[in-house]
Amino acid sequence: MTALMTLTDTTTRSLDPRPMPPVAGIGLRSCHHAQIERERPAVGWFEAHSENYFGRGGPARRALAKVREHYPLSLHGVGLSLGSVDPLDLSHLSQIAELNRAFQPQLVSEHLSWGSVGGRHLNDLLPLPYTAEALHHMVQRVTDVQDYLGRQILIENVSSYLTYLDSEMTEWEFLVQLAQESRCGLLLDVNNMYINASNHGFDAVQFLEAVPAHLVQEIHLAGHAVRQIVGQNVLIDTHGTSVCQDVWQLYALSLLRFGRVPTLIEWDTDIPSLGVLLAEAEKANELMRHHYDLAA
Repeated sequence: MTALMTLTDTTTRSLDPRPMPPVAGIGLRSCHHAQIERERPAVGWFEAHSENYFGRGGPARRALAKVREHYPLSLHGVGLSLGSVDPLDLSHLSQIAELNRAFQPQLVSEHLSWGSVGGRHLNDLLPLPYTAEALHHMVQRVTDVQDYLGRQILIENVSSYLTYLDSEMTEWEFLVQLAQESRCGLLLDVNNMYINASNHGFDAVQFLEAVPAHLVQEIHLAGHAVRQIVGQNVLIDTHGTSVCQDVWQLYALSLLRFGRVPTLIEWDTDIPSLGVLLAEAEKANELMRHHYDLAA
């Protein structure tokens, strides 16, 4: 039991309750709202950043409602700062709960990160030290959020550029223990995994093989940039380009490990045309179909 209360709303209208299909989806961006409503593109599902739709009413909420009438939906939060030692922001969490009641998403997710200190928020998803103390803290925070929402959430691995000297375990050991102890699911960001493997010198395949298949309920794919910093290449998670070939190859290995999993194409900066996003999603679908053929 936790000290947080679960919210209920008897006025919620019924929407399609079926699980998220194991196909590719794309991120919902405001510049595409009108085209999506007009054309209803052939895409498996949409993911919306929760914070973009806080507050009732307005054109953004109306656009999200139109999308939800015709497509499955994932709500992806970026501002809850689960890893922070600040008290859990109940105002923020109550708005996520209201979105859940209004739109009944198939999936809800947040990040293994922190971003606030003393009530001051940073515009980034910062990694935690992988210690027993941090793990205990995250297990309690995720449990509190799930109790409040009355549902399981997914936790995503984040990109990082420095490591903590105090870490006592690997990133994947931390993630797996968090999921097992809090009963959350995992949102595996393959691009972030590739970035961290390159930046910190570990084997991304070892990461994949260490994660039990049943824990992974969603996958993210995105683009990144390569920067020269102090004479060495550093991969930066930009979400501003197409998925690179190495990440596609790692995704193919992920499919062999986890099976067909709902997969999102993330593209948050320098957003291209809707057609470009749909083409990237179709690449993921082609790989999933290939995996299905191999499994059969």
